[in-house]
Formats: sequence, C-alpha cells, structure tokens
Amino acid sequence: MRDAYIVTSLRTPGCRRSKGAFQDTRPEDLLSFILDAAVAKTPNLEKKDVEDIMVGCSFPEAEQGLNIGRIAGQIAGFPAEVSGATVNRFCSSGLEAIAQACLRVMAGWSEVTIGGGLESMTYVPMGGNLPRPHPEFSRQQADLYVSMGITAENVANRYKVSRPEQDEFAYRSQMKAAEAQKKGLFTEIVPTPAARFVLTPAGTYAKETFIQDFDDGVRASTTLEGLAKLRPVFAANGSVTAGNSSQTTDGAAAAIVMSEAKVKALGLKPLAKLKAYTTVGCRADEMGVGPRYAIPKVLQLAGVDLKDVGLFEINEAFASQAIYCIRELGIDPAKVNPNGGAIALGHPLGCTGAKLCATLLRNMRERGVRYGVESMCIGGGMGAAALFELCD
Repeated sequence: MRDAYIVTSLRTPGCRRSKGAFQDTRPEDLLSFILDAAVAKTPNLEKKDVEDIMVGCSFPEAEQGLNIGRIAGQIAGFPAEVSGATVNRFCSSGLEAIAQACLRVMAGWSEVTIGGGLESMTYVPMGGNLPRPHPEFSRQQADLYVSMGITAENVANRYKVSRPEQDEFAYRSQMKAAEAQKKGLFTEIVPTPAARFVLTPAGTYAKETFIQDFDDGVRASTTLEGLAKLRPVFAANGSVTAGNSSQTTDGAAAAIVMSEAKVKALGLKPLAKLKAYTTVGCRADEMGVGPRYAIPKVLQLAGVDLKDVGLFEINEAFASQAIYCIRELGIDPAKVNPNGGAIALGHPLGCTGAKLCATLLRNMRERGVRYGVESMCIGGGMGAAALFELCD
C-alpha cells in the first residue's frame, strides 16, 4: 500500500458548552470554516483537488445532522464534485475519519482527501436529543447505555485510582494548558469567527461576529485545595468530579491527506504520515481502559517499541482512566499531553480525534520527535490508537 501524508492539520479553539464563545455559533459554521482554512493554508492546493471529505461526529443529528460531512463542504465552497461523509465512532470519530481518509489514499482510490471532526455540545447534548435504547437488550446489558461517569468510577474502584491522584492529574492538566497558552504554543489553532446575539436599544437581538482565538475552558486559577472541595458527580461516595473529568466543549478540526505523488506535484513538505491505526473492544462498564489495549496493538501492527514513541496524546475523558492507562503501560508521564489535555482543554466528542491529531503533530514537529501516538477510550467499551511518523 502507498503512504498517506498529512500536510496540514488544524483546529478551531475548543469552547465551553453553553457558556463559551461558540454557544451561538452553529456547528455547520465551525466545520465549514476549518475546512476552508485547511485548504487556504495548504500552498498550491485548490478545493477542486480534494476528492472526499470524511467528518467525525458523535451525535450527527439536528444542526449537525443530515450528513454534515457533505453539507459543511458545500457551505465552505467546495465544488459539487467533492463528496462528503459523516463517521461515528463516538469519542474517536475524528481520528476514525482521518484514518479512513488516509486509507483511501493508501489504497490508491484518492490522491487528496480531508479527515476531520466536529461536535457542538451546545447544540446537540450528550446522548443526543432523543436517545432510545433497545428495551429488551438494555435489560441484558445496560452497561452499553450507562453514563460515562459511572464507567470512570468503575475504573477508579477496580484499579485503585484514588481521589487525590485524580485531582493531582487534573491540576497538572490545567497548569500545563495555562502555561502553553501563556507561551503561545497552540499554534495549530486557527482564529475562528464566532457568533453572538446582543440586545439592541429597540429591544430586539442582533447577530454579531467576533474572532475567537483561544480555548476558553482553561482554568489557570485551579488549585488542589479547590479540586478537593468538589463533590462527586456520579456516585454518592465516588471520586469522579467535574474537576477531574473532561469539559464538554464545542469545536472542529481538519487534516488534509495526500499521496506522495500529489505532495511532490504541489511542492509541499508534509508534516507526518499515518503508520498504523487500530481499534479494540473492552468491557462497556469500564470503557476508559480502552487505550491500555489499543496502544500496544497499534505499536505491534507497526513494529514499533513503546520506548521509541516520543510523545503521546491520550484523551483525558476522566482522570481515573487516563491515570490507569498511563500507569499500566509504563508510559513516562512527561511524554503525555505536554500542553494539557481534555480536563483543561475540553473534549468535543466527535472532534477530539482530529483535534488531538493537530496538537500531536504540532508538538512532534516542535520537539523533533519521530513517533507519536494518539489514543482515546470510546463510549460503549472500546479504545482507538494511531501511530504517526514525523516527516523529515
């Protein structure tokens, strides 16, 4: 199979659900903007050169339904001939979309594709607008439909991850993110137009547009003492709180993928190539352990040793599950989420896989790291992982 090269990988800021900068910005506008920006920031590339757009979305309904992968491409001004699809693997949807975009190039079916992700948790809530579990099967295996917070409590209890450990992890995530913001390290972010409605003197509301250029959920003032005061959310005597869980967030991201021939024809310098991608299943009631199994599997597929991986982006769905996976695999914590993770920066569900790709590739290039791994747990009891190799 051919190599698939990622030449551009960008994201919007991640902004807090219902309270953040994107609360009045429709998801189609977020996604169409980042698709347009990805092409605009790729020298010599035109929209007509793109053959297909794969978009991850965890809850593809309402404003982000009706095949948002196709609709957003049209809103962004891609020709009618450029096709689009929506991919759903819950928390890894964005990474799944990038992997499928890469597969088309690797198989020789396409020369240029886009893989990306989107989620507006403001417009479409966690679980969707009308969840309807199967009435008989839900009695047999209710864990498939259980709150993700309960699964985080299960991981903490079964694998002895204490409340102080979780709060310490959450604190470090916030501090790393705050420091990265202060130093201007989130260069994968594209300043993004956002909408808001303001009351006019006439008593009506007018739509205004402003530019949002930072993740607005980072809490630089976080303290361990403050985290310790938060009450458990999912179990009366539990250890999982709002402070050591990921933030619900709005955002979009996109990566442009090309064949080697197209890269050379356009005179581009690619960022990285996707070496391998995999998914695994695990018990639904402890879905957070997914990366513990997906990471070794993807490294085995690629023939790469864990010690040779220089950076990891492991989604911080919950501190309990992230701690367990890092600890169980023996990963050096200094290599994980150097600019903070989802506890500080947010977890926009279907966008996260594409968002973390942009962050990982940026950090690999900055540090000259050859191999980087992105991984996350997935609702329903799964894990996903991808291995990227930096291009010279």
